[in-house]
Amino acid sequence: MIGTLRIILRRISAAALSIIVMGGCLVSSCVRGEEYSNTPESNFEALWKVVDEHYCFLDYKREAIGVDWNSIYSKYRVRLNNKMTKLQLFEVLSDMLGELKDGHVNLYCSADVGRNWSWHEDYPVNLSTELRDAYLGTDYRIASGLKYRILSDNVGYMVYESFQNAIGEGNISDALYYLRSCKGLILDVRGNTGGELTYADRLASHFINQRTLTGYFCHKNGPGHSDFSTPKPEYLEPSDGFRWQKRCIILTNRQCYSSTNTFVRNLKGQPNITIMGDQTGGGSGMPFNSELPNGWVVRFSACPMFDANMQHIEFGITPDIPCALDSADLMRGIDSIIERARREM
Repeated sequence: MIGTLRIILRRISAAALSIIVMGGCLVSSCVRGEEYSNTPESNFEALWKVVDEHYCFLDYKREAIGVDWNSIYSKYRVRLNNKMTKLQLFEVLSDMLGELKDGHVNLYCSADVGRNWSWHEDYPVNLSTELRDAYLGTDYRIASGLKYRILSDNVGYMVYESFQNAIGEGNISDALYYLRSCKGLILDVRGNTGGELTYADRLASHFINQRTLTGYFCHKNGPGHSDFSTPKPEYLEPSDGFRWQKRCIILTNRQCYSSTNTFVRNLKGQPNITIMGDQTGGGSGMPFNSELPNGWVVRFSACPMFDANMQHIEFGITPDIPCALDSADLMRGIDSIIERARREM
C-alpha cells in the first residue's frame, strides 16, 4: 500500500493562528511531499525526514545538549527489520523522538502515545496539591478557571491550575477587584502544564499598563536546520479591565510548560512582578502535526519562540527567587514556597 506523507497543521487557538499568519507561514490543510510505502523502513525514513526538515530546534539542541540528528538516524535505523510488529516499530520511533528531549514531540497510534516528559519527571515536583487545597480552604471563590481567596495576613492567593480552563476578561477583573484591598497577590501556576495561549495572554494583560514587548517568534522557511524567517516581535496589550498595581509573586515549578512557560516569559521583569519557585519546564515551540504512511501522527515543534532579549525559552525560565518545598515543613502541613512569598510581601 502506498501512502503519502502529509504535513497537517494542528488545530490551534485563534491567538496562535494569528501568530503564524503574521509570521508568514503558509496555513493550509495539507502539504504534499514524496510518497512512501507502508513498511517499517519507509515509516522510519518518513519520520526522520519530516523532523529533519521541519523541527525547529535541531541546531539549538545540538549546541545546548548535543543532539546530533544524523547520528540518531544511524543509531535507530539498525533496529529495524521487516518482521517487526507494529508495537516494536512504535517503540523504535518513539525512542528516536525521545532523543529530542521535547514535551511537544509526540507519536500517536491507536495503542499508545510516545512522549518524553523528562522536563518535569527528572526534577522535584515542588507542589503538593493537597496542601495547596488546604491553603485555599473550602470557602474560596471561583471565577471560571481561577480559584482565589484572601489569606489571614491580608495577602491575596490565586490558583490557575490549567490554561485549558476557559477564562474571560470579566472573570479576571472581578477576581482582582475583590482582592484589591490586599497588600499583595500570590499567583500560583505550579502544576499548570499549559493549554490555550489566548487565556495565558488574557491573564497577563491585567498585570501591565502599557504595550509591552514580550519576545519574538519565527518559523521554518526551508528544509535546512537553520532556515528560519526573520524574527518577528510579540507584544502584549494591557487589558481594558481591572489591572493589578501592587506586588504580585508568581509561583512556578518544573510542570509549568508550554503556554504557562510563555505566560511566565511575558511577565518576568515587569514592574511589581516576582517569579518564585523552581525553573519552568519550557516548551516554547509552537507544534503542528504530520501523518506517517501507516496513519500514525507525529507532533513536533515547528515555530521557535524567544524572550525579549532573543534568548531561547525552550528549556525553561529561571525564577527571580529560587525556592523549593521543605520536606520538614511539608510534614507539618506548611507549603514553604507559599510562606516565603507571604514573607516577601
